[in-house]
Amino acid sequence: MNQRVGLFVLLAAGLLCLSLGPVSRADDLVEDGLDGDDADVEDEMDLSLAEDEDLEDDVQDEAPPAPKTPPSPQVTYKAPEPKGEHFIAESFDKGTLDGWILSNAKKDDADEEIAKYDGKWAVEEMKDSKLPGDKGLVLKSRAKHHAISAHLLRPFTFETMPLVIQYEVNFQSGIDCGGAYVKLLTETPDLDLDQFVDKTPYTIMFGPDKCGEDYKLHFIFRHKNPKTGEYEEKHAKKPDADLRTYFTDKKTHLYTLVVNSDNSFEVLVDQTVVNSGNLLTDMTPAVNPTAEIEDPDDHKPEDWDERAKIQDPDSVKPEDWDEDAPAQIPDESAVKPDGWLDDEPEYIGDPDAIKPEDWDEDMDGEWEAPQIPNPACETAPGCGTWKRPMIDNPNYKGKWKPPMIDNPNYQGVWKPRKIPNPAYFEDLHPYKMSPFSALGLELWSMTPDIFFDNFFITNDRNAAERWASDSWGLKKAAEGAAEPGLAAQMLSAAEERPWLWVVYVLTVALPLILIFVFCCTGKKKSSASPAEYKKTDEPQPDVKEEEEEEEEEAEEAPKAEKSSPDTEKSEDEEPAEEEEDEEKENTADEKLEDDVLRRSPRSRKPRKE
Repeated sequence: MNQRVGLFVLLAAGLLCLSLGPVSRADDLVEDGLDGDDADVEDEMDLSLAEDEDLEDDVQDEAPPAPKTPPSPQVTYKAPEPKGEHFIAESFDKGTLDGWILSNAKKDDADEEIAKYDGKWAVEEMKDSKLPGDKGLVLKSRAKHHAISAHLLRPFTFETMPLVIQYEVNFQSGIDCGGAYVKLLTETPDLDLDQFVDKTPYTIMFGPDKCGEDYKLHFIFRHKNPKTGEYEEKHAKKPDADLRTYFTDKKTHLYTLVVNSDNSFEVLVDQTVVNSGNLLTDMTPAVNPTAEIEDPDDHKPEDWDERAKIQDPDSVKPEDWDEDAPAQIPDESAVKPDGWLDDEPEYIGDPDAIKPEDWDEDMDGEWEAPQIPNPACETAPGCGTWKRPMIDNPNYKGKWKPPMIDNPNYQGVWKPRKIPNPAYFEDLHPYKMSPFSALGLELWSMTPDIFFDNFFITNDRNAAERWASDSWGLKKAAEGAAEPGLAAQMLSAAEERPWLWVVYVLTVALPLILIFVFCCTGKKKSSASPAEYKKTDEPQPDVKEEEEEEEEEAEEAPKAEKSSPDTEKSEDEEPAEEEEDEEKENTADEKLEDDVLRRSPRSRKPRKE
């Protein structure tokens, strides 16, 4: 029983922990996401009752107001300050686009109506901001080309230090089809940010992109061919992680790309690695071409035989092979069932049908009643002309074909010979990409209000993590503190998906039923009657001892009645006839028990031989 109680307590504690989980996580986010020097957490209490003491005196006779639940902790925003080496650190908390240049160019391969980069940008807070005072760059227009860029503090060169780029994105209104990636614009003498377009040379493109149900997280770099000087895009492999949530949950997510001098790379979302690899082995197409290629001038000879199997030329069709034999024949052993109605059709015209009044025989033809099953055939095994059923023909062999044998002249599948690749080169350090000097966003979106914030480029990963803690960490803490509890989340989910109610009921009811069955439905053993002793091997009470105890109690009862006259008066006197009946019943019961005891195997004396 103690084990059952312990199990019940453990189940109750588990349910309590689940209900308190979101609250504890929110508190942890507030504590972990905030630095003591950069943010304060204030519990704002309603002080209006203390300020309006006179008003309370006037309404003392009225019913007291319902107690108000204290508001959830709020995170106070403070603009992040870059620490350590960096090339750009933009939080947009100035509230302006100072330092950013809007493109005035047009796309070459687009219709005139949409060719211009006239999409609107704004610096503002998120619609449903959990962090008042935090501003970001917002793509405002729908179905427009957008292009905006900013110069770095100095160009980034790929030498021995890693490249770290990170920024935040929030799809406030969701996303149907559009991108939220950034481009690191290559440093060239003719780089003009006022004419920033899709064809402006870039070194790296990185960030989320979605259209339909295709969710992408791009990492593309442009590699320069050391032989020809031409650039070719190299695409990282697709992440194994499910990216859907980052586009649909309307939360702020931190996107980070780290490219190391040893050619390794990592792609992170919310500081969790979702993709990683090596520039030499995990990019498509590969950085280095193959050393050999197929000779384009080599052609397959006309007599080259690629057939692995051929028909046996020496095989001859057997004389008894009948190609004309049918696949099925009538079953000659079948017999027409008794009662078959040969003269009755299976279907007859409906006798109750009446020709419509508007029936025109000139246009509609001669009217005929619709066909119905013949009632006479309902009780018969069949109607109409009886035919023998068809069965498979045992003599059927089909069209004869010679058997297949190995081709003695088989030469294998022909392939052109290999020759050295004239375009071959080997670049063992693809990390050393072209320097870049500007950060740009060149985007098209069918959904507006994409929120960008806290762009940061550095060669120090620790500096990037500190910047993320001071910026995105605050957003994460604020969103976590504002999240509803487990019960509210479950109710909200059930409103969108009503079938979840079935899951909830089963989840709650099933453990309760099991606990009830486990704890409260134990079977109790009923004491066996004397008549059943001979049917069981269980230990049985000593019947004689019980009889002796009952006789002693019966002898002491009259003495006790004589010693307490008050008791006799208080008790109801029973008729003498009832006492006699009870004595007779007791005597009969005693005889029955004696008889059972004599027949019991336990009371039998061992037989002497």
